[in-house]
Amino acid sequence: MAKVELKQPVINEISEAIKDAQSVLLVDHRGLTVAQDTQLRKQLREAGVYYKVYKNTMMRFAFKDTDCERLDEFLEGPSALVVSKTDATAPAREIAAFAKKAPKLELKAGIVEGSFCDVAALEEVAKIPSREELLSRLLGSMQSPITNFARVVKQIAEKGGEAAPAAEAAPAAEAAE
Repeated sequence: MAKVELKQPVINEISEAIKDAQSVLLVDHRGLTVAQDTQLRKQLREAGVYYKVYKNTMMRFAFKDTDCERLDEFLEGPSALVVSKTDATAPAREIAAFAKKAPKLELKAGIVEGSFCDVAALEEVAKIPSREELLSRLLGSMQSPITNFARVVKQIAEKGGEAAPAAEAAPAAEAAE
């Protein structure tokens, strides 16, 4: 069996991993202990993020003619591939959070939603909250006025139809203007 035939399944695996990905990152994992690496893999898996160490030459072949081809120049030394197909910010956020406990873990570069990102850009991407957190914040801000309105209506009802002092203050302020 030729060497190329042995390498093709690995190249296909990488190609499949990066196909339709929201983000693809390269990280330098040198210096991580086995325990740290195991914890990182667990944390990434729980976040729905793919993480695997591949040979640089295999990644170069898989990246050819894709958006990820821009990452070729960063394929020096040990490299791990970090991919998310559902949340563009999750890989950067998870790696940055883990790097606080394990400073030897370093971002190299990445492709986020088709755009190249250097380390500085990835650090900014890492600060973006998850989609669920953003939706939760939005829902909370939308519910706040409704909750306040309901509280005023309840106070009015409890006073037997008389306006509460807070409710009276608003019309009085408008009349003064």
